Amino acid sequence: MSEDRVSSGPSTDMSAFRELFAKARNIVALSGAGISAESGVPTFRGAGGYWRTYQATQLATPESFAANPSLVWEFYHYRRELMGSKHPNAAHKALAEFEARLKPQGRKVTVVTQNIDGLHHKAGSQDIIELHGSLFHTRCTSCSQVLENRDSPICPALKDRGAPDPDAEDARIPVSELPRCSECGGLLRPHVVWFGEALDSVVMDRAQSVLRSCDLCLLVGTSSVVYPAAGFAPMLATRGVPVAEFNLEETPVTGALTFQFKGKCGETLPPAIALHPSEQTA
Repeated sequence: MSEDRVSSGPSTDMSAFRELFAKARNIVALSGAGISAESGVPTFRGAGGYWRTYQATQLATPESFAANPSLVWEFYHYRRELMGSKHPNAAHKALAEFEARLKPQGRKVTVVTQNIDGLHHKAGSQDIIELHGSLFHTRCTSCSQVLENRDSPICPALKDRGAPDPDAEDARIPVSELPRCSECGGLLRPHVVWFGEALDSVVMDRAQSVLRSCDLCLLVGTSSVVYPAAGFAPMLATRGVPVAEFNLEETPVTGALTFQFKGKCGETLPPAIALHPSEQTA
């Protein structure tokens, strides 16, 4: 990357970006809460990001689950049930269509997401790495078995529980009535990475593998403040890999990137990765 690029900041030249994307073979889309916020999914970060009187940082910890598994399960039950009314937006769909379109050309598109809401799956993306797990997977605290679980409600005791109303009373469900493992009967927990926990080493290894082969990166709706994912784009930029940021506002990494397209992901991303003339077949 030239000194001019570093000093002048990221380019907003869509034509230049599309010329690069037309040649890329291994594309990684790093997505964050911003892409799902456009589908109405609460981010639970920053001002207004409360569930009842709690912030996610107060509930999404192993210590909180150990102290009050009923309350933590209410929070995650609410989030699971909420997703029934949420749908992929134009940005999710564009990435899924992008992957399907490039696959016959021998070109690879991998979504590496910090989101746990499953909207990339719902949109039709196939090659997805969920860094922080999924709302729709559970892990047994006794035997460690991980299983997909889309039951609604996830257990009878949580039916009609989890209202976000600050005046709602905690359900105080006995541990014996919370979600239990079908194999050993142990207490289940959401299979997500909580604050203070390390990312799954297998998942992290897979992410590092696709980043090593990446020749174009799309940074989509991420605040670039949560590590280790926040370090991915700067690492690629340092290596000379073009990185294009699609976000409502600048982030801590914007200045180090090749391109920036400011605005809603659902408006800026689809035209950026639409069919390029060079992809047309005779």
